[in-house]
Amino acid sequence: MRFINLSLRLLSAGSAAALSATLLAGCGSWSNPIERTMDHLSPYKADIQQGNAISQDMLARLKPGMTPSQVRFVLGTPLLVDPFRNNRWDYVYRLEKGGRLIESRRVTVVFENDKLKGIEGDVVAAAKPEAKPEAKPDGEKK
Repeated sequence: MRFINLSLRLLSAGSAAALSATLLAGCGSWSNPIERTMDHLSPYKADIQQGNAISQDMLARLKPGMTPSQVRFVLGTPLLVDPFRNNRWDYVYRLEKGGRLIESRRVTVVFENDKLKGIEGDVVAAAKPEAKPEAKPDGEKK
């Protein structure tokens, strides 16, 4: 009886040791399934459009000497009006898609004596009309 009791204890101890070794061996190669999933999944990030979308056509319609109300009609209400300098309006535009900045523009409109003086910032100069070649009389050769 003593031999059977001792055998059962050794068997139990051996089984516990084998089970522990198996579990510990698995811990070294186990990776968290949540972390693996998060590598491939990310939360939805909404597209964010902020400010005034100012096109080159809108800027081309601005002419020196326009009143502030005329400028507001063309460009819309400015995003920023400096309370310390009433002669400056800032139009800022940002577009983010999926958390990444796609487009960022800043246009500053400057007034002097309530007339448009100039435009600063992300402004592309208007394309100059191409000069047409002069027509030569029919009798002349090139």
